[in-house]
Amino acid sequence: MTVDLEKELPFLLEWIKKIVGSATVVVGVSGGKDSSVAAALCVKALGKEKVVGVLMPSHKQDDIDKSRLLVKTLDIKSYEINIGHAYDALTKEIHAKMGGELNLVYTSNTPARLRMSTLYGVGALIGNSRVVNTCNLSEDYVGYSTKFGDAAGDFSPLSKFTATEVMTLGDLLGLPYELSHKVPTDGMCGLSDEDRFGFTYAELDDYLRHRATPPKEIMEKIERMHRASLHKLLPMPTYPLVEEGE
Repeated sequence: MTVDLEKELPFLLEWIKKIVGSATVVVGVSGGKDSSVAAALCVKALGKEKVVGVLMPSHKQDDIDKSRLLVKTLDIKSYEINIGHAYDALTKEIHAKMGGELNLVYTSNTPARLRMSTLYGVGALIGNSRVVNTCNLSEDYVGYSTKFGDAAGDFSPLSKFTATEVMTLGDLLGLPYELSHKVPTDGMCGLSDEDRFGFTYAELDDYLRHRATPPKEIMEKIERMHRASLHKLLPMPTYPLVEEGE
């Protein structure tokens, strides 16, 4: 299947208008392609006055200049809110009670969840707001997101588009190349997404969109990651009353 993005774009913009209505959109601006394209789509659909960007470094962010470039390019109102001290305080309290060493699950996911709390905090003060989920199809499929972190949000304009397609959308929207084609990283461990995956987005996207067959070990890893992350994509299981089933 090949998606004609030029034909799809007007429908996507109309969908955003319908979903958001009169609300103001709040988007976390990381400087990467997904948040950049999501923000640009909302500006195109709603107008710049209805989009607020939130930059959320944790103490220091080496590529914060990319985040600032996006809000300048789109000319949107923005807030820079540093989550570093909140992370430190929470971590100190948890460590004081539990001891032990922090692991990668904690250090990777906790900042993402603090950022989502920050977005909803900003949204609460703005009033009548909607938080954008900026995940794409490729990341969702292999679970490369944080549950109740960047996997949360009120609407998701990019979840049906592969990482490759998101870059093309950025080009169609006229974003600077350095934003729409920025090499994706988690901003914490110093590795790119592809380094951590063990395969490229091109291989993943060809598999998802065109059912191309990658090497066996890559296909098995993709499907293993997908199975392990379904809990992030499916509705939360709820206990069914026995009486309701009778």
